Amino acid sequence: METIIAAALIAVGIVVAAVLYMRTHNPGAPAAAAAAVAAERDSATAAALQAALTERSAALERREEALAKREAELTQERDTLSTGRLEVERSLERLAGMSGAKAKEMLLQEIEEQARHDAARRIRQIEEETKRDAERRVRNILSVAMQRLAAGHAAETTVSVVQLAADDMKGRIIGREGRNIRALENLTGVDFIIDDTPGAVVLSGFDGVRREIARLTLEKLLQDGRIHPARIEEMYYQTKSEMESRIVELGEQGVFDAGVQGVHPELVKLLGRLRFRTSYGQNVLAHSVEVAQLSAMIAHELGASAKTARRAALLHDIGKSVTHEIEGPHALVGGDLARKYGESAAVAHAMEAHHNEVEPQTIEAVIVQAADALSGARPGARGESLEQYVKRLRDLEQIATRHTGVDKVYAM
Repeated sequence: METIIAAALIAVGIVVAAVLYMRTHNPGAPAAAAAAVAAERDSATAAALQAALTERSAALERREEALAKREAELTQERDTLSTGRLEVERSLERLAGMSGAKAKEMLLQEIEEQARHDAARRIRQIEEETKRDAERRVRNILSVAMQRLAAGHAAETTVSVVQLAADDMKGRIIGREGRNIRALENLTGVDFIIDDTPGAVVLSGFDGVRREIARLTLEKLLQDGRIHPARIEEMYYQTKSEMESRIVELGEQGVFDAGVQGVHPELVKLLGRLRFRTSYGQNVLAHSVEVAQLSAMIAHELGASAKTARRAALLHDIGKSVTHEIEGPHALVGGDLARKYGESAAVAHAMEAHHNEVEPQTIEAVIVQAADALSGARPGARGESLEQYVKRLRDLEQIATRHTGVDKVYAM
């Protein structure tokens, strides 16, 4: 490249010298000389550029040949490596006695089994931790709800007692040839038991409303002093009319105590009837109000709908007020009544599910179920048999004797 450039410069110098010579010896032709110089200069420049391009093209061709040679070498090396890899795999297959696909399948299977085992162990650990936390929280919520709720003990039975001012009133209640007591029993549907018990008449019946009407009727007759079949019938119907109003008042009071609003009047009336219904000695209306309060507390703790839980809990046993009129479990009967009188589907479902007649589908249904069991299971809520009472005393004695230094324990 440098040689070509030097030759071009020498040629340009010769041309310039010739032009100068022409100017010196032929001053009359300067224009022609200048044109000749320019033409020679352009020709020399073009020749130089052509030579440079030719050299550059040759260099590129040499580089391309080198790259092609390198590519061929790399292809040959890759083929050699692939052949060697195949030979290694065949050697490993012969030594292991299985194909590569089989070995891959076994490896994947082992990895999957290990992953399943680790996942199962982790899941079991999480379940145990969740169970411990849930049990701890449940105990805390229930203990808080029980401490906040102060409720009375069971004092309800299936009998009522009317006190008499004197024992000679028993004869007047019985009447001539028993006509007065027969009239009372026929009208009220309640058994009047007059025995040797001093100063008392016992009224026995499973229908609390009938028993209450009979009690009020007898008390009015004793106050009036005129006891005969006509007067008995008059007092009975008067008391029955007053009892309807009394039932509505009791229902309204129960709704107010439970903190529920907007209950249909027919449901209020049915709630009032529960005041005269007992379950294992526990007054059903008082139980319903208690369950409503417990359900609201538990719902607040769990972040559920306290309004739905409270409403469903108050109405959960309302089917018991009509079980002698409508066949079926009281929970399902109560759910049908709730729907009939405009209660929401969530409330009706929680009522139906509190004894597992239907599967609980909402957290409020589970809350009502738990609160119902809690209200019935607390000490003093329901009457106990003698065997259960003795067993509880024995358990208390055994718990006390576990302490160091305690020799004898007597639970009374």
